[in-house]
Amino acid sequence: MACRLVGLSRSAWRRPLISETCTDPDAALRSWLRVWAKDPPRRGYRNAHADAVGEGWAVNVKKIQRLWREEGLRVSVRRRRKRVGASTGESISAVAPDDVWAIDFQFDATENGRSVKIASIIDEHTRECVGGLVERSITADRLVDELELIVVRRGLPRVLRCDNGPEFVSHALADWAKDMVGISFIPPGQPWRNGYVESFNARLRDECLNLNSFYSLAHAKVVIGDWRHDYNHGRRHSALGYLTPAAYAQNCTHRNP
Repeated sequence: MACRLVGLSRSAWRRPLISETCTDPDAALRSWLRVWAKDPPRRGYRNAHADAVGEGWAVNVKKIQRLWREEGLRVSVRRRRKRVGASTGESISAVAPDDVWAIDFQFDATENGRSVKIASIIDEHTRECVGGLVERSITADRLVDELELIVVRRGLPRVLRCDNGPEFVSHALADWAKDMVGISFIPPGQPWRNGYVESFNARLRDECLNLNSFYSLAHAKVVIGDWRHDYNHGRRHSALGYLTPAAYAQNCTHRNP
């Protein structure tokens, strides 16, 4: 009666699964996989295949993947939800100094393998590197402190242009900007929307980071600082009439009100 209610024949109900019968040629391998998956449950079928071959099983990775799936050994991966910042300023083109400051990060490492995080802040109109940080780690609060130092020297920009990194979508930067400075977030996955600072980062990588080996954080700060000074005062730009960024900024008569 129960089989009739669910629309299942009694013979199908009584028939054992292939994986539970001695006629299953992969029964032994299935059992081995179940035992193997209990100890490192999140290592995946590729590691299982490598260990299986190491223990003498003559099997390819595709079969291991199929049996792994059939045995229900797949473990879902929790992916972090990407945060998208809400712009408080329109995406504008820089037509005067301090119209738009573009900010971005890149990474390098010292000789002992420890990471170095580099923040670069570019004036999109003059192409100047108006500021930056070289630290092991740069938090949103540390970035705000650097921006405050630059503002004391140059005044406020109209807009900050940045990506959706955690330092930029933080409350610390939003609280600092408030109604004084607009923040324009580029769309996720479109770094070319922040092309000026991306171009600067490429120059920094090619002309400084790839040519130097840093033995300490202090060494990295000195070398990168010297390169930035030369970039502002010694490197001529075709887009600026072959003037250096510092010389072009000094000659600018139009200013951001």
